[in-house]
Amino acid sequence: MVFLLVLLFVIVPIAELYVIIQVGQEIGALPTIGILVLDSLVGSLLLRSQGRQAWRRFNEALSAGRVPAREVLDGALVIFGAAFLITPGFLTDVVGIALLLPPTRAAARRVLVGIFSRRFVVAAVGSDAVRRARRGRGPGGEHDVEGTAVEVDPPHLRP
Repeated sequence: MVFLLVLLFVIVPIAELYVIIQVGQEIGALPTIGILVLDSLVGSLLLRSQGRQAWRRFNEALSAGRVPAREVLDGALVIFGAAFLITPGFLTDVVGIALLLPPTRAAARRVLVGIFSRRFVVAAVGSDAVRRARRGRGPGGEHDVEGTAVEVDPPHLRP
């Protein structure tokens, strides 16, 4: 975790400054500043268009009665991509464009799902793992749980 913070707040800004200085020496200061301003504007436009598409797909998933997990992750990736594009720098622009374009965003989504699926165990109702746990034969042995269940049905959630 500390390495990630050092990378984010120390190494990335230093690398960005280095690349900006190198580009500025090659093409000049004003064109470099112009490119940085232009890519921030493009980032805000891409945020608008890709954000709307993600929001539309989110609403379609809800209308179809399914959990919009993919759509929520896409929306988060669009927000991060736009933040990277709006942040001044060329390295963050590459990451931002990758997160805003649908094909590379899908690849990033697959990588994130792969990482998180190893960290979290998800059991579907009726699966073998759930049945074993109910019979007390889960991975840790006997599973006795005592407690009280309360049904919550607020009036504003009723159909």
